[in-house]
Amino acid sequence: MTQPASERPAPSQGAPTHKPGGLARLGPALANSLSGFRLGWAEPAFRQEVGVAVVAVPAAMWVGRSWVEAALLMAVVALVLITELLNTGIEAAIDRIGPEWHAQAKRAKDVASAAVLISLLLCGGVWLAALWVRLA
Repeated sequence: MTQPASERPAPSQGAPTHKPGGLARLGPALANSLSGFRLGWAEPAFRQEVGVAVVAVPAAMWVGRSWVEAALLMAVVALVLITELLNTGIEAAIDRIGPEWHAQAKRAKDVASAAVLISLLLCGGVWLAALWVRLA
């Protein structure tokens, strides 16, 4: 159930009161996404992973024996990039809250970092298995 307007908190200063809908939403959404890529690029880990992706995505066409295998190899590379961007976003949100050390902030950052590690291990495992089959 929605709150009556009188009970809703006022929008923060500078926040738009109306968001565009439909196709008009695509331009601002694309601008936000491109801004996110630029912000992610500021992270050394993301730049390293993009560097690997630049090599791995085309290589997937050779390593994969079918389009499904190639797509899987590309997907696990994309998963690493996605997870790294989410980790960066979580870290930025935590850092925005305050600079002081807090157990819950450390927990959030550590869990996000663990997600990146799992995606890297998955990617490495899938690629090693595919290379083993291809080269053996």
